[in-house]
Amino acid sequence: MYRSYFLEIGVIRVKYRNLEECILDLEKHGHLVRIREEVDPNLEMAAIHMKVYAAHGPALLFENVKGSKFPAVSNLFGTIERSKFIFRNTWDSTQKVIALRNDPIKALKNPFKYLGTGLAARTALPLKQITGSPAGFKEIQIADLPLIKHWQGDGGAFVTLPQVYSEDPEKPGIMNSNLGMYRVQLTGNDYEVNKEVGIHYQIHRGIGIHQDKANKLGKPLKVSIFIGGPPAHTLSAIMPLPEGMSELTFAGLLSGKHFRYSYVDGYCISNDADFVITGEIPPNETKPEGPFGDHLGYYSLIHEFPVMKVHKVYAKNNAIFPFTVVGRPPQEDTAFGELIHELTGSAIRQEIPGVKEVHAVDAAGVHPLLFAIGSERYTPYQQVKQPMEILTQANRILGTGQLSLAKFLFIAAEEKEPVSTHRMEEFLAYILERIDLQRDIHFQTNTTIDTLDYSGTGFNTGSKVVFAAVGDKKRELCKEVPEQLQGLNEFENVNFIMPGVVAVQGPNFTTYQNAELEIAKLCDEIQSRGTLDSCPMIILCDDSEFLSATIDNFLWVTFTRSNPSHDMYGVNSHFDFKHWACDNVIIDARTKPHQAPPLIPDPTVEERIKRVFDQGGSLAGIVKV
Repeated sequence: MYRSYFLEIGVIRVKYRNLEECILDLEKHGHLVRIREEVDPNLEMAAIHMKVYAAHGPALLFENVKGSKFPAVSNLFGTIERSKFIFRNTWDSTQKVIALRNDPIKALKNPFKYLGTGLAARTALPLKQITGSPAGFKEIQIADLPLIKHWQGDGGAFVTLPQVYSEDPEKPGIMNSNLGMYRVQLTGNDYEVNKEVGIHYQIHRGIGIHQDKANKLGKPLKVSIFIGGPPAHTLSAIMPLPEGMSELTFAGLLSGKHFRYSYVDGYCISNDADFVITGEIPPNETKPEGPFGDHLGYYSLIHEFPVMKVHKVYAKNNAIFPFTVVGRPPQEDTAFGELIHELTGSAIRQEIPGVKEVHAVDAAGVHPLLFAIGSERYTPYQQVKQPMEILTQANRILGTGQLSLAKFLFIAAEEKEPVSTHRMEEFLAYILERIDLQRDIHFQTNTTIDTLDYSGTGFNTGSKVVFAAVGDKKRELCKEVPEQLQGLNEFENVNFIMPGVVAVQGPNFTTYQNAELEIAKLCDEIQSRGTLDSCPMIILCDDSEFLSATIDNFLWVTFTRSNPSHDMYGVNSHFDFKHWACDNVIIDARTKPHQAPPLIPDPTVEERIKRVFDQGGSLAGIVKV
């Protein structure tokens, strides 16, 4: 009755009470297409999603999921335009709230003063409902869910848009909770189906802090996994919120309605979720999790992660299972990143004084590479202009939240001419024109990097490097392959990438010892041919034609396959009082034996899904294949 009412009279609800309302609204406005055919959750659904996302296509409602009675939806946030359409009634007020990030609690303490921001609205705070059992839910099993496997090498089926809820064991309660998006493995490996699931997270995340406290208390950590519900709930799980602002408060603000919850058997239940999985993480108990095709474009491999003992699984009436697919960027999580950037606005300027802009480069997998713009405000006039304040800012950036996972940071001081980190080729050229390679490269070794990045020296370990530049241009960058790099011995297929950067194809990487010898010979040969100031950066790779074909290929290969401390070399490199310097930087971006394999689509699956795109199929004429 509700569904037909909504469709017949065309009510436009932009403050969605649930996921179904969002889907119907998107469909009404031409942003969603239903897939009628039976589709296998084993690889087929993910493959269809990726083709539609790549074509900037609509959201997808899979009505007939093989092996499950529940439909599934994907690509809801596939474009920034669709995302903003979903939140069109709460977007402006939410941006105003984020602007209060320096002290958001003020708005709660002084509701009338900050009434215009929306944070003081009654809908921003979670609303507890007293109920003996989840209203409108029925109990099901894990095996009843759409068990979606995304890549052929994945260890099993995963939930890719979960909202994982936990509370501080020392101070329990909704306002001392964490809502995060940590992938959840449902099947495969050693997990006992319907009784156990794996949760992948790092110890520094909110849930990791909660688990550490529970471990010290010798108690299991109660966890609830919410799937679906109003789209604002999904976005809240990944928002980098100001200190003191609850994810559930933000969910209420962005959705324009209370986050409604209750407790059943001691577990928090989101009353508007489509599915809820409750359970406990025992102290110090882990199981192998993975592999999983991840956002860097490679598989994250099998590692020990916490295992959750399933208590109960619930499904709401008319439940719909949301999912996304990650892989080599860009993917739907790219749109998530753009959405967060627009919502947070100038927050980074308030977080780090003097920093004007930070861009986590999606083409390089987000975490490996940062571009930043800072400021040099206090250089004494009698001194030579050089990076000073921006080095302090660089350290602040590399110590802030998830930015701390970065390996490469290129930072410039904006001076006479405007510069943007989002015009990536221009920004990198701006740095390379101004950097003093004898002075302005700064390493941090034996430190942390992204858990999913296998370019380092071990699990979650690697290094970082800062390239800093200020002042006037020091060089004109080459516009083609310089003569000194043509006809090299033992190296071939030299290709121009962008001004100041070329790709050189080398022999297959074997060991770091051999690499040092090979690159030493290359450096000597280049140095013997004369000064090469116009080409400050040389990329050693396996396939120079692929790497130089597009800027995205260059960024992806170079910065996902290299560890600064081990894979950066230099022509005429030397140490000056422990500071490394060179004339030309060489980055060894060849594939190393310890690195994870790249994600490659399965051709048999690609052939099978053509039926959906061919004439008469649900996506015929919408996406060309």
